[in-house]
Amino acid sequence: MTTSPRLVPVTPDNFDAVVGVKVRPDQEFAVSPVLKSLAEAYVHPEVAWPRAIVDGDRVVGFVMAFLDIDWRQDGGTDIRSGLWRLNIDAGEQGHGYGKFAVHAVAEEIRRRGGTRLTVTWHPGEHGPEGFYLGLGFRPTGEQSDGETVADLEL
Repeated sequence: MTTSPRLVPVTPDNFDAVVGVKVRPDQEFAVSPVLKSLAEAYVHPEVAWPRAIVDGDRVVGFVMAFLDIDWRQDGGTDIRSGLWRLNIDAGEQGHGYGKFAVHAVAEEIRRRGGTRLTVTWHPGEHGPEGFYLGLGFRPTGEQSDGETVADLEL
């Protein structure tokens, strides 16, 4: 039976599997653990959109979007939505789940009227820069907490 990946809410039934998602050790510098992401979603429910990435009955990853935040901290306004976290389990990488999750978040942002998807990443040898550039993200020239900021026009 062939299945297609899908995004589902994090629930009591899948919580343990979702927090069990672990990236490869050489990628841990680039993304926070799922448990931290869920804690951030709990304290920022107005902007966080956490989802389990599921294929069949298996949780293969986790994605969390931020929706309609004011990006600027200087009193101006720059409303953005984008990827806050993307964690694909080490044993599930290379099967297209990350690409699927980015496209699903892009569709959710489009559905809400957004026209761009923002992402940040830590530079580094095993970081996600090549992945995001390959999906069409373009660096904006900005830095956020030492991370590269990039946008994808939707």
